[in-house]
Amino acid sequence: MGIRQLPSQLINQIAAGEVIERPASVVKELAENSLDAGADRIDIAIERGGSRRIKITDNGGGIVREELELALTRHATSKIQSLDDLEQVASLGFRGEAMPSIASVSRMSLVSRAADQPSAWALRIDGGEVVASEPAAHPVGTTVEVNDLFYNTPARRKFLKTENTEFRHIDDLVRRLALVRPHVDFRLSHNGKAVRHYPPADNEARSLRRLAAALGQAFVEQSVAVEQEGAGLRLSGRVGLPTFSRSQGDAQHFFVNGRMVKDRLVAHAVRQAYADVLYHGRHPVFVLELTLDPQRVDVNVHPAKHEVRFRDSGLVHSFIFQSLHGVLGSLRPGQDDVPPALAYAGGSTSTASPAPPSQLRAPLSVSEPAADWSGLYRTTAAGAAKVAMELAPAAADPAEAPPLGYALAQLHGVYILAQNSAGLVLVDMHAAHERITYERLKTSAADNAVRSQPLLVPLTLRVSEPEAELAATRPEVFSELGFEVDRTGPEEIKIRQVPSILIKADPEALIRDVLSDLAGVGHSSRLREARNEVLSTMACHGSVRANRRLEISEMNALLRDMERTERSGQCNHGRPTWTQLDMKSLDRLFLRGR
Repeated sequence: MGIRQLPSQLINQIAAGEVIERPASVVKELAENSLDAGADRIDIAIERGGSRRIKITDNGGGIVREELELALTRHATSKIQSLDDLEQVASLGFRGEAMPSIASVSRMSLVSRAADQPSAWALRIDGGEVVASEPAAHPVGTTVEVNDLFYNTPARRKFLKTENTEFRHIDDLVRRLALVRPHVDFRLSHNGKAVRHYPPADNEARSLRRLAAALGQAFVEQSVAVEQEGAGLRLSGRVGLPTFSRSQGDAQHFFVNGRMVKDRLVAHAVRQAYADVLYHGRHPVFVLELTLDPQRVDVNVHPAKHEVRFRDSGLVHSFIFQSLHGVLGSLRPGQDDVPPALAYAGGSTSTASPAPPSQLRAPLSVSEPAADWSGLYRTTAAGAAKVAMELAPAAADPAEAPPLGYALAQLHGVYILAQNSAGLVLVDMHAAHERITYERLKTSAADNAVRSQPLLVPLTLRVSEPEAELAATRPEVFSELGFEVDRTGPEEIKIRQVPSILIKADPEALIRDVLSDLAGVGHSSRLREARNEVLSTMACHGSVRANRRLEISEMNALLRDMERTERSGQCNHGRPTWTQLDMKSLDRLFLRGR
């Protein structure tokens, strides 16, 4: 077959295969057009999961009559005019492919009215061909109705899932749009029934209500705000506590300049930030937006615009990691807006209401030295009760009680029971002391020079040429933690020395993983993670064990250390170290006031 020009109808259907994957893709493209048009209210009506009908109405700027048919042609857009515009795209859509692609695989109607026009104009399109053009009644804005999606491409239609599955994808998409555009009123209905309404949020209280409507009240209660700025980058949003996590990464929402993206670089930075505090096999929950100069990010790398490319990926990775690492590291009992840690119950988190932050941020009044854990001994129950009675009046005073309160007793040699101004505090003493010991070991390792041990026989690794080049050009990645790696051939490197603390590790596997990270995301923390894993094991074995009886003074010393230690809400393995039962929760347990 000779080379020939494809007909425009076939070109549009090919483009539809790249841009329109399912009904949710149609909703995404049309809703983003509405946002680009300045709409602050978008109504989305769905029938049969979107396969029968998708109708989106907005109150944006509208399209003038003379440009309606032009909007249905490929590469027709009002959002870019030159290469300079393409290099600093600020709008969500700009390729000019969505409308003709959707029209080519559906029966579509387009009604729009610009603000300076006396009336609206309507087009009806069947399979990409305009079949009617007529005046219509419509307020300022645009309505696009898509019927019988993929009716003329049955091979695509048969790949659609069930009605409920397709609608769940649409529901999730609208939720994400509502998260990143809080000032826009979103309404979603399915088969004539209202399903979602996200009212505009113009203050913090309404923003939190909208966030709760999108992700649940539990996320609002078990998350902390993030607001970091530097180097021309700004990161804002909320991140869930490590104990408020999920078995899947399906509640992670990241936006770049208002655009929904899924990026390996971002995922890697977030995973690293949670590395020390997340329970194994769990995934963090977050809603974050990165704002930066449009010239510093390329959004023109994917037809559906799901991916972006940063011009300085190393800076972005470092900024996200340092921002989240700092926020998570600063979480301590008593800090503003930090709810108490929740314990796991069958793999899910509790929904008990946390104590008001105002009750947990009283200034510390006890300054005891750290307990001498080698001198632990058993206390009599009578002695513990006597000390508890003496401390009770002080603990009852909200102005003087520390955030974790004063110790009352031990439970089965495992848990510390303490009283603070909010109610009862339960502490897992081994998990808490393990975190304290671990953080001290990390600080000591960072302050002292890393001791390295030369290998009697250097290890030779066969790698690819690009990996060998990375080893030669990024020696600081290895030397920072005590490795010495040299390139000795086009596809060969040698490990000459390793840090003493990792002498029993597999250096070959570590170096290969580091090179893989450098090639993939330009950054690696494998060596630091391996070192921290050894320190974590040391902390675990060096911490106070269960069934060890502590004095009241030792319990209080542990509580005070927790209040001063970073990430003290979780042990090294991500388990919670303490939880709070406020007076309302206790009253509910005993049906008081009923």
